[in-house]
Amino acid sequence: MYSEDQNQNGILSEEEPRDLIEGIDEDGNNVLLEVVRYFFYNGEEYVVLGDAHESDCDCECEHCEGCAAEDEDEEAVNLYIMKVVETEEDGEEMETFEPVEDEALLEKLIDVVQADFEADEEFDDE
Repeated sequence: MYSEDQNQNGILSEEEPRDLIEGIDEDGNNVLLEVVRYFFYNGEEYVVLGDAHESDCDCECEHCEGCAAEDEDEEAVNLYIMKVVETEEDGEEMETFEPVEDEALLEKLIDVVQADFEADEEFDDE
């Protein structure tokens, strides 16, 4: 159920290299995104992507984006929910990420992701 890079909550392990992808936004600009987590909803696989930020910090704290998580002036991070589509190209399996077009489905997926993040926070607080 989980890839080797994920723990039981579907979160990529902190010890693993970051899973970065380059995409194109709605304005045609190149953007660098980071896979935050994979999850399933109604038998379909989805991914949460966030803006990738480079860090100059060498510490190993749980917040590391240059320890920005502790900064009260931290900018909001954009998150994107995309459907994972398995494809095959030249005999090689690939994943592509497609936007969720159905607004009602997207709202449900947002609720699922928010609940997962809240559960993670409660688990971390214990």
